[in-house]
Amino acid sequence: MGVIRVLDDHIANQIAAGEVVERPSSVVKELVENAIDAGSTRIDVTVEEGGLALIRIADNGSGIGADDLERAFQRHATSKISSGKDLFHIRTLGFRGEALPSIAAVSKVECVSSADDSGLGRRIELAGGQLLVHEDAAASRGTDIRIKELFYNTPARLKYMKTIQTELGHISDFIYRLALSHPQIAFLLKHNGNTLVQTMGNGDLLSVIAAIYGTGVAKKMLAVKGESLDYRISGYICRPEETRAGRQAISTIINGRYIRNYAVAQALVKAYHTLLPINRFPIAVLHIEMEPSLLDVNVHPSKMEVRFSKEPELLEFVEETAARILRGHAHIPQAAQPKAAAAKPAFIQEQLELYRPQPQAPTAAAPAPAASPQPPRPETAWRLPEATPEPAPSSGNPARSAGSSLPGAGTAAAGGYPAPAQARSQRQQEQPPRPETVQRLLAALEDTGDAAEEDEADGMPLLPETKRSLPKLPELDPIGQLHGTYIVAQNPEGLFLIDQHAAHERINYEYYYDLFGRPQGASQELLVPLTLEFTPSEAEVLKGRLSVLEQSGVYLEAFGGNTFLVRAYPQCSCKASIKANHSLTRVEMEALLDRLSACRMPYTCPHGRPIVISFSTYELEKMFKRVM
Repeated sequence: MGVIRVLDDHIANQIAAGEVVERPSSVVKELVENAIDAGSTRIDVTVEEGGLALIRIADNGSGIGADDLERAFQRHATSKISSGKDLFHIRTLGFRGEALPSIAAVSKVECVSSADDSGLGRRIELAGGQLLVHEDAAASRGTDIRIKELFYNTPARLKYMKTIQTELGHISDFIYRLALSHPQIAFLLKHNGNTLVQTMGNGDLLSVIAAIYGTGVAKKMLAVKGESLDYRISGYICRPEETRAGRQAISTIINGRYIRNYAVAQALVKAYHTLLPINRFPIAVLHIEMEPSLLDVNVHPSKMEVRFSKEPELLEFVEETAARILRGHAHIPQAAQPKAAAAKPAFIQEQLELYRPQPQAPTAAAPAPAASPQPPRPETAWRLPEATPEPAPSSGNPARSAGSSLPGAGTAAAGGYPAPAQARSQRQQEQPPRPETVQRLLAALEDTGDAAEEDEADGMPLLPETKRSLPKLPELDPIGQLHGTYIVAQNPEGLFLIDQHAAHERINYEYYYDLFGRPQGASQELLVPLTLEFTPSEAEVLKGRLSVLEQSGVYLEAFGGNTFLVRAYPQCSCKASIKANHSLTRVEMEALLDRLSACRMPYTCPHGRPIVISFSTYELEKMFKRVM
């Protein structure tokens, strides 16, 4: 007699249940996905004791016919596919036919369903996979299924369940993902009688995001939309200031199916590049549609993992689409979120026009005193040398030294300042000629050439104006410095604080990034070559990459065995960025802002920290009770 035997259906279902039903959230997932496949527009989920005592799913979908209800609980019974070819064109969430028999094998099930609006349906009860009741019942169109005493007949599984709050957290998380995947469906989740989440089902994805993450997060989301030959993407990604400590807030939905895919999530994170701090991740909801033949969802029993036939193309498409959206917005976080302004304020404090006598302009015979020049300190060698003003024409304003305070600062404090762009233009026309170093700086900022220049006087790289897809940094008028660390600036929109260290980091980063993009000009031959030793496997890899390294300006030469000589490599005289507690002159603040505005990404430092923070004029008026 042979030793190989065929397992009976009861044991086979219990084994399958171990693959499909890992915890209560697995039951919710399978049943809610069936409700979605049935065309439901409303799905109510009720759980008790974390789903171990009761899981009830009620929907208004197409229902199950009287002749099919008992058959639906048989193993591998499904209405989704009929042949092997259908596996390559799956458009439904469920298709394996394992969910209902696997759930019934480890719980007590009661299901009432009707496929029409006659008010009549069928009711079935099972316990441990055994049929107990199958009878007619009153039922509205749709399906109402209740799962009681989950794992009652498998105490080993029940023993390893986590706390009620942990199991409830898994259930809530998956309902959130399904609501984000199908904003056209109204979801309701209750636990022990308390409503945890409720969506309207009006098709507005942003309203679902607001219901799950809050309205504050929803206001910071950016719409994403793109299309290629194989893929179509839509959804929302957050602004860089709204981040999370993990990737859990990234929801990837493929053809309406929520999946977990590290590669897609990482492609999105790469789109943010230096906009995010280290170990911080965005909130995102990405709907990706593709031809089902490009997707294999029959990888895992839970169907949470998929394979893509054109994965590199998909990852590139996700990254480029998200990066394009991020480049199209200015990322200046507000220090405080103001409430929506009323159409007409109840009270606005009257402003008094005060007469301020203007200082008399110096004549040619009485030039303004020159500022005593100071040699730059070694740690601040990036600075521009202080200016020595020349006599101004009789019709101009008083000349000022490079270290003097902002002209008209008192007037600005009183609230009567001109627009920053006009003020800066006026100063440039009326102030005396700047020293040669500053003139070359401004000329470099206006240069549209391809090659970056370097200031020979102070060694600071000068960034040329580059093509920028981001909105330009607002025109800012520096009015002072706070604690030697933050530049205080203004424009008609409000008040701005600029982190001078972060700003200079961004300037240096983009300069050297561009410089390393032209390694041939930056590469320097070594007087004495460097000798490097590698393992045999590393040496073999390196031999095949020598041409790639040469394109980067690194020239290696095999020296026998596993030894290589470094003949040349890109070498740059990199100077540290300015630090905190360094006072800046007016010319230096203007030069720093001008260089920052020439950057491609002037809103965050290379580490993802914000460079500029704004206080809106409305918020300032609210704080001073000028608007009540």
